[in-house]
Order: sequence, then structure tokens, then C-alpha cells
Amino acid sequence: MQSASARNALVSDERRALDLLQPALDALAIIGSLVAVKQVARGGIDEAGLILGLVAAILFQILSRVTGLTRSGGRGSADSEILAICWTWVGTVMSLAVIGFATRFGDLFARSVMLAWVLTTPVLIGLSRMLVRVAHQLLVRQGYAIRRVAIAGLNGLGRQTAANIRADCGLGYQLIGFYDDRVADRPGQSVSDLKDRVEPSGETDVTLAGCLANLVDDCRADKVDTVLITLPMRAEDRIRFVLDQLSDTTVSVYIVPDFFVFELLHSRWTDLGGLPAVSVFESPLFGVDGALKRVSDMVLAIAALTVAAIPMLAIALAIKLTSRGPVFFRQRRYGLDGKEIGVWKFRSMRTCDDGTVIKQASKGDPRITPLGAVLRRTSLDELPQLFNVIDGSMSLVGPRPHASAHNEQYRHQIRGYMLRHKVKPGITGLAQVNGCRGETETVAKMQQRIEWDHQYIRRWSLWLDLKILLKTLVVVWRQDAAY
Repeated sequence: MQSASARNALVSDERRALDLLQPALDALAIIGSLVAVKQVARGGIDEAGLILGLVAAILFQILSRVTGLTRSGGRGSADSEILAICWTWVGTVMSLAVIGFATRFGDLFARSVMLAWVLTTPVLIGLSRMLVRVAHQLLVRQGYAIRRVAIAGLNGLGRQTAANIRADCGLGYQLIGFYDDRVADRPGQSVSDLKDRVEPSGETDVTLAGCLANLVDDCRADKVDTVLITLPMRAEDRIRFVLDQLSDTTVSVYIVPDFFVFELLHSRWTDLGGLPAVSVFESPLFGVDGALKRVSDMVLAIAALTVAAIPMLAIALAIKLTSRGPVFFRQRRYGLDGKEIGVWKFRSMRTCDDGTVIKQASKGDPRITPLGAVLRRTSLDELPQLFNVIDGSMSLVGPRPHASAHNEQYRHQIRGYMLRHKVKPGITGLAQVNGCRGETETVAKMQQRIEWDHQYIRRWSLWLDLKILLKTLVVVWRQDAAY
């Protein structure tokens, strides 16, 4: 039987090999694609081409640490890795363009060659990384560098951790079982009564292997390589016992904090003068991500206004000719950080309600004009909000803004309601493309919208925004539940 130190050394060697292999493959893809493009152009690779390839490979490695591509290590989702590859390569190309402009080095290469190289390289990098991902999973299935994992804490978080391990074979974890001194859902039975029992837990089985003292014994007997502590934060004494005892072994130990009880909103680790801290309620749109979203909003909003200018003029004229009142309706709503903003819409009702009490539009609402019914059903009444996007008070994608009166009503009825204002409100959102449109006549319906809004903030990415925008076109075409 392999000793724990030997197994840990094997795992460490595997990690070091992957840490070296992936950058080497990335560099090979960058230089190899340039060589291939030059060969097709019948120019052949020369000294200038090699220098360009090497500089690009170095810049790619530096920027991969900024975009998070290096940290993903093939352990995240394939979608996130592909997106990180694209952003890293875009940054690399932009850096090369600046260097080429300053040194006139770019004059040595034909534009057709450079364009073909720029388009080919990310495809090759993506393919190489997918091959590494597949190869790693195949090796894990064959039993190479498997880490035997024990979970300290038979509770909800422990079960979720076990489910995640079983769902992702690429982690290379073999679950040994659970160890705990207390079983919250079996107060009348001791751990010794349940030892070696297997009980159903959703789609997986939970094996209780013993108490925490048994865990220490199994670690010392080289039966466990890694321990995941999922005990609640209030169990400080038991956590300290496990850590103190396991410090006399060579197993790897991780604490899986039960922060999920706080309804985490885009959590991230940060450093406060050397003191680690984790955010509980935080916006995902800070730094580079916020700037990228703002730029994409501006570009897409200006493009949309260019296309929609004539239809908007026609709608404005039709409103003026078919009913009394202004063409536009501006209503007070909450924006980023709960600050009040004015949201523009084409007027679709005979009244312009913006007081402390606002009745939501319902099916067959007599306040809605015949033209307004068409505008609301097709969401064309929302087009003036493109001006809100341009002035920065709204985004193309985000939680839909509610009237200020509704905010004050629901913030006292739904836990975490105001957290949706950690990002700018949007013209469309994740809730809307998942069927949450129309009247919210019950608290349960509003609760469902808030859950989708929170999920959007947790999962935010530019790729998610693009998918929501595309899906919005389908939803509007089907005219689901809007009135």
C-alpha cells in the first residue's frame, strides 16, 4: 500500500506537470499557428516571426494571470475557460499592436498573415486545453493520482460537497466517507450506531465512516490523503480538535466554510492589510469587469438606437395621434446602490402613475390604450430606456427596475430584496428570459424574480449578458405573459 507521503508526492508531481504542460502547449499553439500561417502564405518563418511568436507567448502568459485563465487550471467550466482564452488573446493582440506601432515592427508582416494568425491562434489554444482536460479526466478514470478524500461534518454542506465531488470526476477525488461526532438529523442515535451505515441523500449515498477521532486514526494509518472540513463555524472546538490532531500527519486539509447560510452574492476573497476576508454581499462589476460591461453597453446601445431611430419616431407619432398625453413616460425607480433614477418608456396608458401607491398593469387593464397594449406585448415601450443605458443609469442586461413604491413594499416582505441593486438595472434580465414577465400579483411571484436576479449577480459574465440578449429576442417574439 502506498504511504500518504508517497501519494501526496504523486499528486504534487501531477500538479507541477500540469502547471508546466499547459503554458508550454499555449506557447506552442501561438508560435505553431504563426509558423503554419507563414507557410501557407509561402513566406516561411524567419527571425522576425520567431521574435513575434515568443513575445506573444510571453504576453499571453502574463495576461493569463490577470484574466484568471491560469487560476482556472482546467478545473472550472469549459465555457469559462474558453471565455478567458478569448479575453487573454484579445489583450495580447492589443499589446502587440501598441508595441508594433511604437517600434514599427508590424511593418515586417503582411496584414493578411497577421489577420489569419490572430483568428487561428485562440482556436488552437482552446483545442489544446480541451485535449488536456479530456486526457486528465481519462487518467483520473483509470485511477492515476486519485486523492482519497474524507469529509469532516455530516450536514447539509457536507452532503453538497460530496455531491460536487461525485459530479466532477475531473477533480480526481475518491470519497472515503463522512466523519462526525454529531448527526444533526438523527438526534436520537450516536455515531457508533450509524457507523458503516449507508443512507440515501438525494442522488448520492452518504457513508458514515466514524467519529472525528476515527478520522484522525485513519489519517495516521495512511487511509486518507485529503480532509475537507465542512463543520459549521460555530463548531470551533471540534474544528480546532481536528486541525490540532491532523497537524501530526501529512494529509492535506481544507476548510469548506458554510458561508452559504448568508445567501452569498458574488463572494470573493480579498486581503485587508494581510488579513484574509470573504465578501458576502458584493457587486461583480468592479475594476476591469465593470469597465468592460460599460463599454459593451455603450457600443450595443448606440448600435440599437441607430437601427431603432426610425421605428421610434413612428411609435412616437402614433402615440401622439391615438391618445391624449405625452409621448414619453418617466417613472421613478431604484438604480445602482438603491439610488433613485428616472426610467424612460413610451407612454402605453392613459394615466402616468408615479406616486407612493402604484397599481401594476394586469390583463385587460382599462388604463392601457389599444396602441399601448401592442407596445407592451412586444416590449417596444421599453426602447427609450436605451437613453438610460447611454447616460449610465441603466444597463442593457440586469435586474428589471421596479417602481419605487413597489420597492418599498417588497423590501419588507422578501429577504435580500435590495441586494438586486448591487448592479445597475437592465432593460432585460435573467428573470425575464426565464418566464418571469407580467404582473406579480403574489409575493411568491416576486420572490421568484428576486431569486433569478440574485442568480444573475452570482453568475455574471459578458457571455451571460450576450446569451440573455439573444434569448430576449426569442421571448419577445413569442410574446409570453406580457400585458
